[in-house]
Amino acid sequence: MPVEGTDRQWPEVLATDELRLQWEFLSFLRATAVNKLAGLDRDLAASTPLETSPLMSLMAVVKHLTAVESFWISRVGGGVEVLISWEGPDPDADMRIADDDTPESIVEAYRTQWTLSEEAIAGMAPGDRTRRFSRAERTIRWVLTHLIQETARHVGHMDILREMADSERGE
Repeated sequence: MPVEGTDRQWPEVLATDELRLQWEFLSFLRATAVNKLAGLDRDLAASTPLETSPLMSLMAVVKHLTAVESFWISRVGGGVEVLISWEGPDPDADMRIADDDTPESIVEAYRTQWTLSEEAIAGMAPGDRTRRFSRAERTIRWVLTHLIQETARHVGHMDILREMADSERGE
């Protein structure tokens, strides 16, 4: 059964709460990423049409976004010890599609990470320092803004991959 689309809602335009606004933009982008997989069978969702990026598929991008979010929010922001796929012997592990991966299983893992991310930094304020430092001290504000940037960049890749998969266009 193909992935179903996710409702998206634009963030509050007269926002007064910085952290809430960041979460709303991240939620919008997460839903957009999931929607890029909506309705596709495994073959189309796993196709890698870019000769110069032989691992880049719609499924791989969502798998990568899950790992990136786990690293930045759960580990760096919240200090939660999590295994990150690219720290093993294969630096591209988060982009590799396993035989048992499906669009549904990858989206489910991504959605599970959303909850883990929110739990990892619950109660923290934008100016709070991250609980684990990576190369330099950072604030929660920086971590969320970086993740928004990373997710938006990859959603752009997904726009192209989806259009190449089945000619579907749009945000």
